[in-house]
Amino acid sequence: MVSGIGARALGRAHVVGIGGSTRSESSTERVLAAVLHSVEERGATTTLLAGADIELPTYAPERPGRTPATQRLVAEVERADGIVIASPGYHGGISGMVKNALDYLEDLRDAPRPYLAGRAVGLIACADGPQATTTTLTALRAVVHALRGWPTPLGIALQTSERGVRLDGTVESPELAARIDAMADQVLSLVPVAAA
Repeated sequence: MVSGIGARALGRAHVVGIGGSTRSESSTERVLAAVLHSVEERGATTTLLAGADIELPTYAPERPGRTPATQRLVAEVERADGIVIASPGYHGGISGMVKNALDYLEDLRDAPRPYLAGRAVGLIACADGPQATTTTLTALRAVVHALRGWPTPLGIALQTSERGVRLDGTVESPELAARIDAMADQVLSLVPVAAA
């Protein structure tokens, strides 16, 4: 994996994935990793920030101190050309862990590209039923708009009762594989448009 700065020097897009849950290799994290794998197959570089990478102290704007993990999150997003965000649906909305990680992007308010400006953002919501996947995906879109990002037209809403992504990375259904590839295509095709 080439770092984001090195990737740009080579003319390659760099995409950062943020999401998952406290459970290692959760269904949400596996779908996120599958999208990043599809992005890599298209020639881009990626960084996955999931699970323990985003289990951060509660965001508090009045406290300027940042842990190494929060500094890494902000730095990775700052240099990213595209982003993919994946959240489990908890009680009809974004998980606290994912939302807290996104709150730290306030640290980019004075950056040359503030917040998520100039970045295409793919969104994934995984939950036990259709209502929670839909409301979580809608909430993610609202947050990305507030952070000035460009959500892709396609969002992946996956019910955990559906066939998803196995632990070995195998996508279990052709329909999900098609959505994963379409999201990778959309994130990468919007990168030059968003950057302009």
